[in-house]
Amino acid sequence: MHLKTPLFLLFLAAGEAAATTLTATPAKLTQSDREITIRWSDLPDPDGLDHVAIYSPPSSRDRDFLGYIFLNGSASWHSGRGELALPRLPNLRAPYQFRLFRWPAKEYSYHHVDHDGNPLPHGRHRVAVSGDVAFEGSAARPEQVHLAFADSVDEMRVMFVCADAGKRSVRYGLGKEEEQEKGWTEVGTEVRTYEQKHMCDAPANDSVGWRDPGFVFDGLMKGLEPGRRYFYKVGSDLGGWSETYSFISRDNEANETIAFLLGDMGTYVPYNTYIRTQDESLSTVKWILRDIKALGDKPAFISHIGDISYARGYAWVWDHFFSQIEPIAASTPYHVCIGNHEYDWLSQPWKPSWSTYGKDGGGECGIPYSVKFRMPGNSVLPTGNGAPDTRNLYYSFDSGVVHFVYMSTETNFLQGSDQHNFLKTDLGKVNRSRTPFVVFQGHRPMYTSSDETRDYSMRQQMIQNLEPLLVTYNVTLALWGHVHRYERFCPIKNLQCLNTSSSFVYPGAPVHVVIGMGGQDWQPIWQPRTDHPDVPIFPQPGISMYRGGEFGYTKLLATREKLTLIYVGNHDGQVHDMVEIFSEETSADAGGTDAVVGTKLSSGASIKRKISPLYLEIGGSVMFALMLGFAFGFLVRKKRETAQWTPVKNEES
Repeated sequence: MHLKTPLFLLFLAAGEAAATTLTATPAKLTQSDREITIRWSDLPDPDGLDHVAIYSPPSSRDRDFLGYIFLNGSASWHSGRGELALPRLPNLRAPYQFRLFRWPAKEYSYHHVDHDGNPLPHGRHRVAVSGDVAFEGSAARPEQVHLAFADSVDEMRVMFVCADAGKRSVRYGLGKEEEQEKGWTEVGTEVRTYEQKHMCDAPANDSVGWRDPGFVFDGLMKGLEPGRRYFYKVGSDLGGWSETYSFISRDNEANETIAFLLGDMGTYVPYNTYIRTQDESLSTVKWILRDIKALGDKPAFISHIGDISYARGYAWVWDHFFSQIEPIAASTPYHVCIGNHEYDWLSQPWKPSWSTYGKDGGGECGIPYSVKFRMPGNSVLPTGNGAPDTRNLYYSFDSGVVHFVYMSTETNFLQGSDQHNFLKTDLGKVNRSRTPFVVFQGHRPMYTSSDETRDYSMRQQMIQNLEPLLVTYNVTLALWGHVHRYERFCPIKNLQCLNTSSSFVYPGAPVHVVIGMGGQDWQPIWQPRTDHPDVPIFPQPGISMYRGGEFGYTKLLATREKLTLIYVGNHDGQVHDMVEIFSEETSADAGGTDAVVGTKLSSGASIKRKISPLYLEIGGSVMFALMLGFAFGFLVRKKRETAQWTPVKNEES
């Protein structure tokens, strides 16, 4: 009896585990499948923390999950059976597998927690395993397609990911129909990747965070006629081709510029994972897609100034990010600059005593950012550990009537540095007769009224080393991220406002705007003011013209006479702030007989200007885009709320 009882109990336990079933359908994901259905049955004594964990590849250890969903998201979970739906997951170049676990409350551990301090599952009590869920057809089919401007005006770069390094091409041409495709041009591609050993720290170089990134292909479409709609596809006959996409080629002789600009957008993932992800990023993509479609055949581009995916060393989040932006980035050039969450790690090459560079990159040290994107120019910084070089640090290009400049706030920008020399030379060569406006962009802000005390010394260094360049070379607009709010400052020179209006002739210094409201939610309060100790919301300082906490993005529209920046809120898709900056030549043309308004200058003088047709066009375009939003907007899927964890907005780093 002493021997039989334990064996009998073990037999019952084995029978109980075998009786519980877990399925995931469809087993083969086609292009038309939009979700995966998880079903379970015969789970005895269900508990509120029973969960399904998500794995890829299926060989992953129980503790190395991608994420998890609680069974109590199903209305019938108390009965021991139920189902949950996951939105289509990105192709990680390996099948998915799902495993059901018990998680007794007595086994919570606050030594193993997620980004918000909630205990993470430990993967000890596995009850059931699903069959694999794979992607139909060739695993070598291209994914994550995105465009970017190249060094020459008549070129467009396209990048994409495949599971192997086999030969891939880009086919492109002016005709969409199949019979016209015979006349398309075909060009080859370069291919790059990186390995686990190249990552600089955990979790990026650990089994829990590392996943094979596949191979990144880079093709260059050349000889493009300006301002024309081109069609293209990428892939190969052997591995499969992507769908056919289209874009409008760049036209630097155009007298109009349109761009969508934002920072700190991040990524939505439909499950709980180790880090906080950004649900609101879906809305940002949705509204930008609306506006792009409303443009028709007008060219535009997108600018994302740092803190791109917020992967923080968890490799598959990058796959989610590129799948998420593909609807906009496969048809509109997508430009980036590096932020602290792409780069910063403890042994980074440049780390002055006054900096706040930490380990925000999760051990990635800029490598995924440098391989998955390729911007114009050739700015390179060795990592110093034998890994691929850090790229896409600083560069510039013209688009219509605007010269755009990008910098890295994470690498040396002091006077005498390679970056400072580039910025000085580049700004000094701008042809103002061709591009009367200059827009400067970087991640960490030079000015903010958010209570970012830890970055105070860095802001002082930026003011000392960079602001003289912006003023000397008449930069029109300086855009920054990092602070997850929108804030527009006056044009500033030597810490003084040159104008406090929202519509004025360029006064000799740039307007600074913080546009880090793309999706990340954590943010300090506004900066306290000692002269208002009892005010619950601290009043704006005199240099701050408008600030708001709505998620969203900005839209830039410029002609030779005027640059307009508008702030669109995600909660309603409408304009919440606008600034108009007229070129210095505008005053010479003012004084017509059409309707006029007075524009107050810093000197107290007033000029008269025409209400340009573009102003009316902007208003009409916005209204038209709003109506189209209902037709072109796509459904934003939200995570299922669970009863266990309440997210806490902790400091990021």
